[in-house]
Amino acid sequence: MVSEVGGLMTHGTVIAREYGLPAVIGVERATRPIRHGQRIRLHGTDGFVELLP
Repeated sequence: MVSEVGGLMTHGTVIAREYGLPAVIGVERATRPIRHGQRIRLHGTDGFVELLP
């Protein structure tokens, strides 16, 4: 999950944690370079998103 807004206790963060999904939350302009259907790799521990070809 990638979100530009939010924090540790927002709904998306809690859901991602419950389901064991990687999440990068609260990164300004994080979703703008991602095109619809594009593959990405999330580095949740390091807090960044990698765009895949």
